[in-house]
Amino acid sequence: MKKLIIIQAIVFAFLLTAHPVFAQTVQADDVGKVQTFIQSIIQVLVTLAGFIAVGFFVVGGIKYITSSGNPESMESAKKTIFYSAIGLTIALGAFVLSNIITQLATAAFGK
Repeated sequence: MKKLIIIQAIVFAFLLTAHPVFAQTVQADDVGKVQTFIQSIIQVLVTLAGFIAVGFFVVGGIKYITSSGNPESMESAKKTIFYSAIGLTIALGAFVLSNIITQLATAAFGK
């Protein structure tokens, strides 16, 4: 019984004592690397969105040309072109917005 109490007291004392923590400092160069990485990801995603939008423009155009005057096919082709234009606009807007935020953050906090 005494051994159990002694072991519990040691464990309890160990849990209550503060241990030193040595945190690593962040260098300004590391923040720049993260910023560059995020900008690269955004550029790749916008490029992919552009290629996909061009593909849907082509598909919508082909559907429109081959609709043979069928109103349902023409409406479907118009919707395809319209929604691909909206998607491309959103992607380009996100790219421009990310560049603006990057410039503002760089001006406010430095590189």
